Amino acid sequence: MRKIRVLVVDDSLLARRLIIDQLDAHPRIEVVGYAINAVDAKTKIEKLSPDVMTLDVEMPGTNGLNFLKELLPIHPLPVVLVSSLNLRVFDALEAGAVDFVRKPSSEENRQQFLNTLTQKVLIASSAKVRPMRHTAAVTTAPTTKRCSPPSARQRQIIIGLGASTGGTEATLAVLRQLPKDTPGIVVVQHMPAGFTKMYAERLNRICQMEVREAVTGDEIHPGLALIAPAGLQTKIVRMGTRYTVSCQPGEKVSGHCPSVDYLFHSMATGVKCPMVGIIMTGMGRDGADGLLAMRRAGAYTIGQDEESCVVYGMPMEAYKIGAVAVQASCENIAGTLISHLRKL
Repeated sequence: MRKIRVLVVDDSLLARRLIIDQLDAHPRIEVVGYAINAVDAKTKIEKLSPDVMTLDVEMPGTNGLNFLKELLPIHPLPVVLVSSLNLRVFDALEAGAVDFVRKPSSEENRQQFLNTLTQKVLIASSAKVRPMRHTAAVTTAPTTKRCSPPSARQRQIIIGLGASTGGTEATLAVLRQLPKDTPGIVVVQHMPAGFTKMYAERLNRICQMEVREAVTGDEIHPGLALIAPAGLQTKIVRMGTRYTVSCQPGEKVSGHCPSVDYLFHSMATGVKCPMVGIIMTGMGRDGADGLLAMRRAGAYTIGQDEESCVVYGMPMEAYKIGAVAVQASCENIAGTLISHLRKL
């Protein structure tokens, strides 16, 4: 089997050495070279033709974000970002990077960082690269036509959404199209600790719905989207006629914490009002079994289609076992959801 050819781009000698040694030790990966800055990387990409590139977001000279904006329209190369706790990572994902790994904050976290980066590189090797569209930047909620306020029945609708690799931008693409009075949504997006709060704040600036990181006790209601905190298992709890979220430490489920399966199973067993489950781009099968349980419990279920996925893994596994009622492109999921809600 041909090995995955990787170019490592980082201005730190120590970081490069650690990353190269880790990746080269994997039987499916070959590090074909390294670069110390964007200018060096451009030359190496032309010469070495890597399959995947790891990229430090913060570099001297041209930073990782500006480099991506220049690079990806010419060389649509899967890029895994290496980032500190920095908002720029979301701009880089918007520019077309496939995924990101948080830099270790201490010696203890170093091996976990390296293991995670290795897995992200393996996943990225089969990902579709979608460079940023040439549209004006959106910093506030779009001015789309407002739908009529939800009916009393719509107020008792709960939506669950799960995504992984490629999901930060895919979830944004869905939420930004939804009107302010959309029924309450709970989102599980696989993401390193520390980033879910920043991600929620970013979505809140762009979307018409209020978006925030969930905390235990938050009530689910129309106009609110809650992002499950990284490192905590999030489920929905029924409190009489009200529904809240619980975010607690827990073991990984389907390989993740938070887990899409964990959220979806809690909806299948605990939610007694109409509900919708949406599964989007991501590697593996987290969410597939939970979505099937939701559908069997009467939920309307939507899966992202293969063409629009960065990685058609989670939606494919859900579709294969009959968990998906309808498939739709990333751009059409919001419309499919709204059409369904109007029939209730």
